[in-house]
Order: sequence, then structure tokens, then C-alpha cells
Amino acid sequence: MAAQQPTVFSPITFSKYSNRVLLKTLLDTTDGGLSFVGQKLVVGGWVKSSKEVIRDAPPAPAPAPAPADSLPPKLNKDVSCIEIIQSRIPIVRSLLKMLYGNNLHGGEKLDTPVHKPPLPSTAFLAINDGSCVASLQVVVESSLHHPTHLLPTGTCILVEGVLKQVPVPGKHVVRLEVEKILHVGKVEQEKYPLSQKKLPMDFLRKFSYFRPRTTTVASVTRIRSALTFANHTFFQNNSFLYVQLPTITTTDSEGFSEKFHVTTLAGKGKRVESTEDKEPDGLSLETVKAAITEKSNLVKELERSESNREALVAAVQDLKKTNDLALQLEAREKSKSKSRKDKVIPGNFLPQETYLTVSGQLHLETYACALGNVYSCGPRFRADKIESAKHAAEMWMVEVEIAFAELKDAMNCADDLVKFLSKWVLEHCMDDMKFVQKRIDKTSIHRLESIISCSFEKVSYTAAIEILEKATDQKSQHLKKLKFGAALTADHLSYLADTIFKKPVIVYNYPKETKPFNVRLNDDGKTVAAFDVVLPKGGVVISGSQKEERLDVLMTRMKEMGLPREQYEWYLEIQRHGTVKHSGFSLAFDRFVLFTTGLTDIKDVIPFPRSFGKVIN
Repeated sequence: MAAQQPTVFSPITFSKYSNRVLLKTLLDTTDGGLSFVGQKLVVGGWVKSSKEVIRDAPPAPAPAPAPADSLPPKLNKDVSCIEIIQSRIPIVRSLLKMLYGNNLHGGEKLDTPVHKPPLPSTAFLAINDGSCVASLQVVVESSLHHPTHLLPTGTCILVEGVLKQVPVPGKHVVRLEVEKILHVGKVEQEKYPLSQKKLPMDFLRKFSYFRPRTTTVASVTRIRSALTFANHTFFQNNSFLYVQLPTITTTDSEGFSEKFHVTTLAGKGKRVESTEDKEPDGLSLETVKAAITEKSNLVKELERSESNREALVAAVQDLKKTNDLALQLEAREKSKSKSRKDKVIPGNFLPQETYLTVSGQLHLETYACALGNVYSCGPRFRADKIESAKHAAEMWMVEVEIAFAELKDAMNCADDLVKFLSKWVLEHCMDDMKFVQKRIDKTSIHRLESIISCSFEKVSYTAAIEILEKATDQKSQHLKKLKFGAALTADHLSYLADTIFKKPVIVYNYPKETKPFNVRLNDDGKTVAAFDVVLPKGGVVISGSQKEERLDVLMTRMKEMGLPREQYEWYLEIQRHGTVKHSGFSLAFDRFVLFTTGLTDIKDVIPFPRSFGKVIN
């Protein structure tokens, strides 16, 4: 007879740093984990759902009958009247117990209730460790751990057991039959905010520290992580260098947004004020000079009359104070022309006035003009007091700058990046995308597939205005009518992508008044080499431009926009010494995650969102 072949198990990989098996390793396989059946594993996770099945207690074995000759002889015992009464009338029994306690009639004890042990049970737990969408069924007998501590949603467990095939396959194909409990993180169920199922997203925003345990936010987080990796992969594969840019800066890269001021003086008993030049009591230098002329005339009149010596003295003193005020205002005006480096904030950690950066483009250009193609990723901050589903005070941006490149080169790079990211998500996050398609947006996968396969429509700002003018005259009365020079709103841009072209649109050559000072001026003198990438159901996700490398034109644009030259002197140095044509763009990373997942509020795709008037932790 041939010897039985030993069972061959598929190799399973333990997590390198926590000595456990990630559920993704088990469940993200073609057979759902059947190839690992029979192996002893250690898994951990949080309870998503649970139930307890109580089993009947096994019947107690009947005692064996004793031989007749071994039985003791029956004794005749007289039964007292009290015993008969207390056995027949319960109230008498209770009264006697109150009077005599448990001892009646020479030490006889009343019967006491017998506490039966709890019936044995089995806890069936569906746990998830965050590595994938699927959950693993874990079976725990009550002899190992009391089910009360394991059943609540959110309980964390670490267990060791053997992987078995589910007797009747359904939602689960395999399950872990636990042999040892290694850890239990209990939950106070009445206080735990995620005890209920299907909680709305706006409710979950109040608990940003708990919401990653929900299936929706967990899937969004995995998609966001994959997009982050894909972003680096794209640029590294195309020979870009990664540059870390500062969060604190003295410059405003755009000139359109409100900024967060950075100071160390808050809370130290000192009033923190902006060092922007302010005129005392709201007076302007022109007003004070006019007052000096008027008061000088009054002094001359009093000197000629010589009738009121006291009035003359008072008028002279008043004129002197006004002259002093004028000198103070003139000094303030002169200080505006000094370098910001000369403006010192006493007691502050940083002597100049500084802000949280709105954009890193200016800093990134300095590296592009030395190293070629560069990119950066990081948080950018805007203190605009607006409530919007697509805006937050802190948003992550991917910023790109390409040396020796013109506008069309930057547009082509942006086109390739969007398609690469879309394809990456479908190839590496399909299970999460299927969940998104089922629970959030039924068109999410199809939308990404169409992005990959279609060509982006390129339309100039002027042509876009003409198209939108026809639309407002005919069908779309809700759109505001535009004239050349007006900024295109989010509604206008979305209408182009969603309704007119029904695919991604790149709008380029905007009026110079609508874009930052450093965007290259076109030959017509009216438009600049800037562009926006607009996605269907996603809006603007990329804004880019070719930068102005001509120093004289750049300085003229700064003067037109009223920007202090001294603040940007370091940036002008780049154009003076070894400048080059260069172009780039910024990808609003959070908005692209929003587009990918089909959610409607950007605060639901940012791990810890900050917006006007709202911050949790």
C-alpha cells in the first residue's frame, strides 16, 4: 500500500514587523484563502460585526444504580407539624426564615437556590485589519474568552488559530478557529460613536480619529495611498528629481489668497499685529498735509491780527503736532520701500513677517533652473473664509516644474499624469474601486476607464467664452453670462467638460488679469500662457503655466499688480542670471482623490481636514 503523501501548504508571508499575517495576504487571492487551509496563523484586527451562538449543555450522566444489599436501611422519621406547614404554605416558610435565619429546628437548613453555570457558546466575529476590503471570520469558543468582551463593534483582537474551510461557503470561504487569545482591546459600547452601522459622512467628520475604521474611509485611504505612490512612480520614471519645499515663507506666490501668519508671540501677553504699514487713526499722509496747510494759514492770520495771543500759541502748538504726525507718516511711507528683511518683529522667533505657504512654485523654479525637471508634494495653506465642498484650509498639492519647456510641454505632461494615475488605481486598487462603485458612485470605474482611453480636448479661453455665450443664450440659463476678461467659474468649466465635450478639457491662454504675475505674457499683450485641466464630474484638478523668463516684462507685471518688488527680489535674481524657459503645473491632489472615489465633499478624502471655523484635533 502506497504511503500517504504529506500535505503541502502554500507559503504564507508574515508581516515583517508585527509577527502576524495581513488579511490581504489571505483574502486577496484567487481562491479566497483556500490554499492556506490547515495552517496555524496569527491575525489581528477590529471587529466589524459579530454574533453569538449558544449551545445546549450536555446532559449530566445518570448515576449507576447501587446494589440492593448496599443500600442503607430506611429509617422511619417523624415529620413535625411545622415542617408540614412550611412545606405547604410558602409565607410561613418566609416568616420562619426571617425569625431563625437559615437554621431551623436544631440546625436544619432551608433549601438555597443553585446558580447554574452559563451555557457554552461560540462567538463568530468578522474582523478587518485595514489591509483590504474583505473581512475574515474568526471563531472563538467561550471556554477561551468571555464573549461579552469580544462581540462589540470596534473591539481589537489578536488571536492564534488554524485556518479552516467554512462548512457552508457564503460570504466567507475560510475562517480562523481560534486556539489562543493574545490580546483584547475592549470597547465601551455605549460611548463608542461607531457602534451603529451606515453612519453619514458628515457625522463621521466629527470623529476623524475613529472614521478610518469604517469601510468607506478605509477604502478611500488605501486609494489615496496608492495615488501617492503612483505620483512618485510617474515622476521618478520620467527622470524628475523630488525636492522638499518650505512650509514657512516670506512671499506670496499667487497674490490672490488670504494667508496664515506665523508668529511665536501669541499667548505671551503681547498683541500680535501685522507689520504692514498702518496709518494712525486711519489718517492718510495727504489728509495730514492738507491739515498742515489749513493750520499754517490760521497761524498767519493770528500773527497778523495780534489780537489773541493765547489762540496764537495754541494754534502754533497744534501745527507743530500736525507736522510731527506728517513726519511720522512720511517715515512710514519710506519704510515701505525698504526691504522686508529690515522689518523686524521684536520678540518673534522669525524677524520678518512670515506665512504658511500658499504655493511652492516660486521656490521650485529655483531648482528647475539648476537641475532641470523637478517636482514636490506637500501641504499648502489658504486662509480664505469660504465654505466649499471642494476647498479646505490645508490641501496637498503636487507641484511640477520643467526646464527648457513651453506651455504645450506642460500640458502634455499633465495629460500623461492624469492618465497614469487613473490607470494605476484600476490596476492596484480594484477591490476598493469595486466597493466605491457599489456604495458611493456607480460610474467611478467607467469614469477612470474613459479618462485613460480618450484624448483631452484643448480649447482656448477665447473659444471657451464663445461656446459659453451660446450656451447661456440657449439652454443653460443658470450660467452667468461672461465677457472677455472675466474669470471662468467652476460652473462654467464643469459645463464645458460635463455637457459640451463630455470628456477632459484643457482651457489655455487666459486673460492676464486672472492669473499670477509670473505667468508668461503672450504676444497679444492681453493673455498669458496658463492652462487648467478640467475633468468630468471632477472640475479643475490641475492648473499650470509657462513662466515669464523676461526680466523687464516680469517687473512690469509686478508693478501692474501692485506687488512689492523687495519681497520678490530673490526670485528676480533667477531671471537675471542664467534664466531659461520653464513651465509647470500644480495638481490638487485631494481633488483628484475626490474625483477618483466619487465622494462629494473634499473633507471626506483628507485624513484630518481643516476648514474655516472647523478643526477637531
